[in-house]
Amino acid sequence: MERLANRIVLMTGWKRALLAFGAGAAAVLGQAPLHAFVVCFLSFPILVWMIDGAIARPSRSWIAMAWPAFATGWLFGFGYFVAGLWWVGNALFVDAEEFIWLWPFAVTLIPALLAVFYGLAAVLARILWSDGLGRIAALAFGFGVTEWLRSFVLTGFPWNAVGYAAMPVPILMQPAAVFGVFGMNALAVFAFSLPAAMAQGARRAALAAAMLVVLVAADAGYGYWWLADAKEPEAGAPLVRIVQPAIDQSEKWDRAKRNEIFDMLIALTEKPGPSGDAPDIVIWPETSVPFLLTEAPQAVAAIAAALAPGQVLLAGAARLGEVDRADGMPTYYNSILALDSDGVIFDAADKKHLVPFGEYLPLRPLLERIGLKAIAAAADRGYSPAERRRALSLPGGVVVLPSVCYEAIFPYEAEAEGEPATVMVNVTNDAWYGDTPGPYQHAHQARIRAVENGLPMLRAANNGVSAIYDALGRQSAALGYGPQGAVEARLPQALAPTWYARQGLFTFWGLIAALALAAFIGRYVELRHTFRH
Repeated sequence: MERLANRIVLMTGWKRALLAFGAGAAAVLGQAPLHAFVVCFLSFPILVWMIDGAIARPSRSWIAMAWPAFATGWLFGFGYFVAGLWWVGNALFVDAEEFIWLWPFAVTLIPALLAVFYGLAAVLARILWSDGLGRIAALAFGFGVTEWLRSFVLTGFPWNAVGYAAMPVPILMQPAAVFGVFGMNALAVFAFSLPAAMAQGARRAALAAAMLVVLVAADAGYGYWWLADAKEPEAGAPLVRIVQPAIDQSEKWDRAKRNEIFDMLIALTEKPGPSGDAPDIVIWPETSVPFLLTEAPQAVAAIAAALAPGQVLLAGAARLGEVDRADGMPTYYNSILALDSDGVIFDAADKKHLVPFGEYLPLRPLLERIGLKAIAAAADRGYSPAERRRALSLPGGVVVLPSVCYEAIFPYEAEAEGEPATVMVNVTNDAWYGDTPGPYQHAHQARIRAVENGLPMLRAANNGVSAIYDALGRQSAALGYGPQGAVEARLPQALAPTWYARQGLFTFWGLIAALALAAFIGRYVELRHTFRH
């Protein structure tokens, strides 16, 4: 292994660039749907050895000094995000005549921008770099900070954060209830990078191996202990049905298909389930009906007729708001509407965190001049964001923490005004991306939100992964990409608020401080040894 490390350290030119790109691309295999996280134990040591060789020539310019490390991290990140997000371009094929020209930009520009965060991670690490285990802590520190930044800078896009690769199954997910995904990002990079220290002599190799064994054992042991005491849903818990209509995205807003689509949703709502009991709560996915439900009294009446007394429907739907005072145009919201068997829309929650260029157009007056518009919005002007996130109160004391589409990938979106939530509901439409890794990655990230907060997650997708996860991330029922139908199960119990839910980022910042201290000590010891000799 030492010979391999030395060869990588000394690499230059195109071979070095290609290896950095390839190592990053390979690391994506650790994400859903493959969950081949063992690959990360090779990809991150390669990154460590490449940063070992990212030595700048003496210069007064801090940019010149930082460039070799930044370029190494950026190339690694570019490979990671190209391989992990290529499917985003599929959304542009739905309306190809209008948007296909954007495809090369979507599959390269987005990864190039996200890769900047990994370039910065390498720079932060290089500042505290040493030749021993301290550099492993430095890299974990760098990635921990920049993955946190990636969650909110320029509205944020923390898709495929490294920590998700370390949580493929429920037994390995449970530490997220303590550290959250931000803390798991740093811990995952630390663990994945430890094999790099095994190429530095028997003593360091033994210490690195011991640390890795302890980390993995602690992770799995904590998960086993926590799952051993898990409770099953109560016999009298509400029965939940999730409807997956699997409508082709090219037909979703076709006026000729609207009645057929609506009738399908009604039929899947009324269809007898395997238990023979009528569901208490039915959930339709994001923008499930191809029209404004609030402006269609006949459709609302049909829903009321389909619901038995006491049943509730949560329907993802576009909602017409008030007229915008600035331009006199109506506003639209991407919402979740709550309807009862009397045909009353008794509550609603609007999406707060919109997708740039998908649901709204940044710098709209300027970009509209060159023919751009929001790709996934119900109206050309795009959706408007909710002023605040609010919980939905349902009969029987069920309090829903709602999220629409990719809001479920943001840990800090898991809070709302109102009573404390008893369940999380995520409605989405992943049909935009076809049968690619995207829908599975999306579902896995939503699943971790359940573990972080100790709340069950009910996920309804037009197509993708519709599933019921309990508060420990265990799957009760699910439909993968493709099938049209419905799944149902008893509503899992909520747990007491987790440490992460109570403390937020407190533990994360404590972990980051500990990693920075370990890296600083490694750097200090190295410099002291250098000056002595």
